Amino acid sequence: MFIGGGLLQVPAIIAAKKMGLRVIVTDYNPEAPGMKAADIPIVMSTRDIEGSVRISRAQNEITPISAVLTVGTDASMTVAAVANTLNLPGIKFEDAEAATNKIKMRMRFKEHEVPSPKFLPVWSLSDAKKAGKVLGFPCVIKPSDNMGARGVMLVDNLNQISDAFKFAKNASPSGEIIMEEYMEGPELSIDAVIYNNEITFTGIADRIIEHPPYFIETGHNMPSALSDDVLKQARNVMKKGIQALGITIGAAKGDIKITPKGPMIGELAARLSGGFMSAYTYPLSTGVNLMRAVIEIALGQEPGNLEPVLNRVSIERAIISNPGIVKSISGLEEALKVPGIKEIFLNVKPGEKVIIPRSNVEKAGNIIAVGNTLEEAEQSVSACKKLLRIDLSEESDISIESINLSAREKFKKICYVCKNCDGISCPTGVPGMGGTGTGETFRRNIQALKKYKIMTRVIHDVIEPDTSTEYLGNQIEIPIMAAPITGSVTNMGGAIDELDYNRAVIKGCIDAGTLAFVGDGATPEKYKIGLQAIEEFKGKGIPIFKPRSDNNEIIKRIKAAEEAGAIAVGMDIDAVVFKTMAMKNQSVGPKSMKDLKALISSTKLPFILKGIMDVRDAVFAAESGASSIIISNHGGRVLDEMAGTMDVLEEIVNEVKGKINILVDGGFRTGVDILKALAIGAEGVLIGRPMAIAAVGKGADGIAFYLSHIKRELKIAMILTGCSKIKDITSEIIRPVA
Repeated sequence: MFIGGGLLQVPAIIAAKKMGLRVIVTDYNPEAPGMKAADIPIVMSTRDIEGSVRISRAQNEITPISAVLTVGTDASMTVAAVANTLNLPGIKFEDAEAATNKIKMRMRFKEHEVPSPKFLPVWSLSDAKKAGKVLGFPCVIKPSDNMGARGVMLVDNLNQISDAFKFAKNASPSGEIIMEEYMEGPELSIDAVIYNNEITFTGIADRIIEHPPYFIETGHNMPSALSDDVLKQARNVMKKGIQALGITIGAAKGDIKITPKGPMIGELAARLSGGFMSAYTYPLSTGVNLMRAVIEIALGQEPGNLEPVLNRVSIERAIISNPGIVKSISGLEEALKVPGIKEIFLNVKPGEKVIIPRSNVEKAGNIIAVGNTLEEAEQSVSACKKLLRIDLSEESDISIESINLSAREKFKKICYVCKNCDGISCPTGVPGMGGTGTGETFRRNIQALKKYKIMTRVIHDVIEPDTSTEYLGNQIEIPIMAAPITGSVTNMGGAIDELDYNRAVIKGCIDAGTLAFVGDGATPEKYKIGLQAIEEFKGKGIPIFKPRSDNNEIIKRIKAAEEAGAIAVGMDIDAVVFKTMAMKNQSVGPKSMKDLKALISSTKLPFILKGIMDVRDAVFAAESGASSIIISNHGGRVLDEMAGTMDVLEEIVNEVKGKINILVDGGFRTGVDILKALAIGAEGVLIGRPMAIAAVGKGADGIAFYLSHIKRELKIAMILTGCSKIKDITSEIIRPVA
């Protein structure tokens, strides 16, 4: 009797049939591949212990059952319960429970002094926050009772615990959560079989774990490339773990981390490994049929010869697709013909939704390959992936329309999310989402953009333009970044929390392959919120500080930005009379060249000056040592009747291009708008209000979707003007009109 009819059980079922055994398979899914291979399929959930015991008793009356087992399914407790009930070879139920529940497992390890991470059980968010403080960071939060990396997440600081806790809680059948210290180092997957308390280690593979903060196994290599001494230490630690859990017969699978303190057990299960190791890569690498061995042990028989007869390298690699809806899959037959490719397992089919995996059960598929060397096997996989094609259409649950609808509801009339964000119908001023005074400067930015028209060129070979570029030494996928915005309560009516806004903008920009600027705000301590978000996302953000009269206050913020890991710092120098600063009684003022040089020399980070609208200021900025300027009138929020940014861009470019990096913001809404600014000579564009709308509407996903939308528009404009790269965009493709 096999508990579980999933894909990883099939090789064991086939092995049992070749041994002349009749096979019973239980699974909740009557269409599971193992159920179709069974002689007697029985619909029953692997998690339903009482139900499995009941049907095993009934079936035993009809067809006496000689053995019960599972291979790659987390059903050890059910197997033990059935084995105990029918008096078949197996381990005690309480030992199976300790090998399944991570909290009980850790308690056993602690009791028997088995090397494993420090841990704490948690039930509530309050428990989790306390546990984080005790364990320190980074740490890991996970369900105590699930497998396949479901609900497992790395936590770098206290602010990330809330989201990680919810993620783990949702993946736990019981709601029981465990937090443990993070173990640094390479990871091994080890299989062992146990008969009469004698442990025989079989396969040892190097696991490839990627996509933090999640723990996605993107493949493994069999055999391990680590030294014999390290592998011996790992086996010794796993042996202690097997004995601590009371696994006296059957099989064991261990995930062993090779930490600076030595090998430590991540997890240990009373079964063979899943992940295609025991059933596929191990037999391909060694020639040993491990499935036959565990069946013999389950029958109470001594396993046959387990000595390897081959010495090859076998690997598994995950197929991870971009998100979307699968339109078609092609190239499978050709990919299977690649030398060295043994199996391709696809988990998706046309019409199904593909997501970025957050657990090991959400991958698009898996490839099994073998070779005489690791390089040979990897080359086979690479050739296979080039032939295999999964065509996608965009997800249907997010669109510009859905972003705007959601934002409109949340803004509650502080912003109407107009179809055309041009300032004409804007209902608010400052504070708010509008422009100061009559709103003329806000509107002028849009009007200045319209005075330039595109000159198309269509006889060329540009099919797939490259929109990537560089900003201050950082490679970005698009020359578009989020402008700094603060005041989620003051300006956005509380439509979004300040920290959540910064997180959404930074993460959305990261997902889109670009950078976000974050603001300072009038409240003296508000700058810390933006820096917190920057620190959470490994420094992928740029803070812009207000021109406070006391330079020491600005330097204090710069030093805090350095500690947060920011890639650059800046100052919006035009906020010298900003209304919200006056409302909070914050003293601001212009900066002399001496002031600027003092600020710039206080840090080794690139320094940016935002709010440049005059050629002389641009020249002074370059002479002061600034790395970049942002041509900006603050979105029309500091002074009425100002020129639009596109009105002054060309003369500033003519004067300082090549001496200092030039960005521009103000009214940019489409890919064509971006093209115009780049054609005049800007090296990148910042977008403000539409980013705020996207963040309020759909969070980080909204930001990423909006940026991908603009990127597509920019690519279309580049194709229609014959520009294959950003540097190909020149003044020849635009024309000013009256």
